[in-house]
Amino acid sequence: MGFAFPLALALLPLPLLMRLLPPRAAQGGLLVPAHVLAGTTGGAARRGWVLAALAWALMVLALAGPQMQRQSALLPASGRDIVLALDLSGSMEKQDFSLDGQPVSRLQAVKRVAAGFVAARKGDRIGLVVFGDRAYVAQPVTFDVEAVARAIEEVQIGISGRATAISDGLGLAMRRLLDSDAPTRVVVLLSDGVATSGKVGAVDAARLAATHGIRVHTIALGPDDLETRPKSRDAVDARMLREMAEASGGTSFRVRGMEDLRAMAATLDRLEPNPAERPPLRFWQSLWAWPAALALALVALIGWRRG
Repeated sequence: MGFAFPLALALLPLPLLMRLLPPRAAQGGLLVPAHVLAGTTGGAARRGWVLAALAWALMVLALAGPQMQRQSALLPASGRDIVLALDLSGSMEKQDFSLDGQPVSRLQAVKRVAAGFVAARKGDRIGLVVFGDRAYVAQPVTFDVEAVARAIEEVQIGISGRATAISDGLGLAMRRLLDSDAPTRVVVLLSDGVATSGKVGAVDAARLAATHGIRVHTIALGPDDLETRPKSRDAVDARMLREMAEASGGTSFRVRGMEDLRAMAATLDRLEPNPAERPPLRFWQSLWAWPAALALALVALIGWRRG
């Protein structure tokens, strides 16, 4: 509880000070019979003075602007737009991840972590792009992070083809951010393979993103990569994804298992601070109307008593 204009409270003793001033000599005063004044003395006069003093105190209180601090349950917008670009190529079906002690596909593991990551980012605008042979918008950029999380949980391999058009996925994600006036624009691109289609080189697309102020974080998913096991059928091109991130000023993550995936999500939260982790929004609620209304009611009562 506080006051917007606390100095106004200095006016409270003003009527008392005026009563203490010596009375001025009356000139040409009107002579009033004693029996008329009889009704304005004693208890009635005292009650009238008390009501007037209380009305004055309430008016001064309203003028001082009483206010109370409140806490909003709403989060302010973060000013950050994020588009997830998710690889739905055929290799995402491979079951080489473990979740709750059971073998699961790469896509199932990504769904679990990515959906939780997105749902927690209230205050960001988030969208979802999926790519295989072609890239599609699965969810436009929106503040409704729950809807994006549901879209992630519902994606299936095959809806966008089974190849890996990484540059097309990044290009579509970029187009969704080009018209945005958000101060921070980010693409988070996840792939577990090698670019097998696309008209533009993936690294070139990342350089283009940088010229538009778009940062690209890349996630290389899977136990094998071309640098260490070049003959592996399901090796991910981790080097290319790393070069994409470096070209755009982003960060590259190497994810080989479920623990790496969770650690990646936590690190990404630190790189792009989660709005939900900020202190709650506080504001002052003005209360001046209550004492003002009571003062007005007392003034009306005093007028009625004198009428």
